[in-house]
Amino acid sequence: MTIDLDAASAALRERLGAEPFEAALVLGSGLGGLADAVDDPVAVPFTALPGFPGAAVAGHAGRWVGGWLERRRILVQDGRYHIYEGWPPELVCAAVYLAAALGAGVLVVTNAAGSVRRVFEPGTLVALTDHLNLMGRRFALLRNLPGEGRMADLTEPYDRELRRSAAVCARELGVALEQGVYAALSGPSYETPAEIRMVERLGADLVGMSTVPEVISARTLGVRSLGLSLVTNWAAGIAPTPLDHEEVVAMGRRTAGTLERLLRRIVRELPRA
Repeated sequence: MTIDLDAASAALRERLGAEPFEAALVLGSGLGGLADAVDDPVAVPFTALPGFPGAAVAGHAGRWVGGWLERRRILVQDGRYHIYEGWPPELVCAAVYLAAALGAGVLVVTNAAGSVRRVFEPGTLVALTDHLNLMGRRFALLRNLPGEGRMADLTEPYDRELRRSAAVCARELGVALEQGVYAALSGPSYETPAEIRMVERLGADLVGMSTVPEVISARTLGVRSLGLSLVTNWAAGIAPTPLDHEEVVAMGRRTAGTLERLLRRIVRELPRA
């Protein structure tokens, strides 16, 4: 699949207006409620851009919403593409380029994650400090991206200053915000208990199937990244019951209100460009 990112960004800018965005928010499984809180919203389905398919995974609306949140110009990506759906990295990571092309200098990416660390019960919010890319491929070199061929420095994939600001926001709201390392596997199946034991020994606190491609692409483009995980389930082998995606989405929806309150405060406190 070849995507003309310049044409896609021009089409999105035409629909959303020329005024640049300050930040982009990526909303994971069951976390799309914040998109409905945007003031003066303009919604653009993924399919409205040339070469972009719709989102097919439950809990992902498949649209961009541009507007204002806490008096900041924000681009919300309500849903995402995943490697496990068979999409190429160019499509999975394309939204990051579109956000950067429309002016966003900060990417706030959220996800629903499984807990590897036993103290992170379902409902826990975690700010990501680092990640393990176990998807079997790299994402820094994308065709048709500015700076193609440049090696992204991933010494600090998740911005330290943004994490500190998020921690302050959480304390002010009385919200518990933990910190942890996210392991990304390609899916589409959930991990086996043996794989969970493996990532635990490698230093992972959480496990999921997203986020890492977008963050690597953001760092390649010089966009600062903040990652927030909502723990929706125990990882395989930790809980006695089988994993079910509908239950993951349902848990995300039940507990998303706390994350949305935190995201509002984080957006309000974002550094000015």
